[in-house]
Amino acid sequence: MEHSFKLAIQYAANAESAAFPTRSQFRRWVKLALEQEAEIVIRIVEKSEGRALNHDYRGKNYATNVLTFVYDDTDPLSGDIVLCAEVIENEARQQHKALMAHYAHLTVHGLLHLQGYDHVSDDEATIMEKKEIHILTRLGFEDPYIASCEALTLG
Repeated sequence: MEHSFKLAIQYAANAESAAFPTRSQFRRWVKLALEQEAEIVIRIVEKSEGRALNHDYRGKNYATNVLTFVYDDTDPLSGDIVLCAEVIENEARQQHKALMAHYAHLTVHGLLHLQGYDHVSDDEATIMEKKEIHILTRLGFEDPYIASCEALTLG
């Protein structure tokens, strides 16, 4: 069952070294990962903004690949997903993954967090990873948890 959603994309990082997903790619990924109606902002940021957000909200002084901010007690579900471009590009290169496959994975990961999924315990992590793999496979991407030296096909 498809769920309606509102999606805003904010490109707050420079695309000097690599391309960013398009609005239609993000919409496709969101559409498959949502289990309820939602209003979502996806923001692609520079490392400095990613570090500041991670520091201010999680007490960690480094930029991370994805941060999810859920606005509690809203109907429909509402939240922001922040993707750090430089971290994602570096991880994709180090893990020998296609950049768009990695963006898709982290977008889906953030969307699952938005909907209450977590990976604090091993059991929670198993459930969340299986869900991610299922969604990404339906999008045409390979299992992101299998280390591969081959570039993945863009979705």
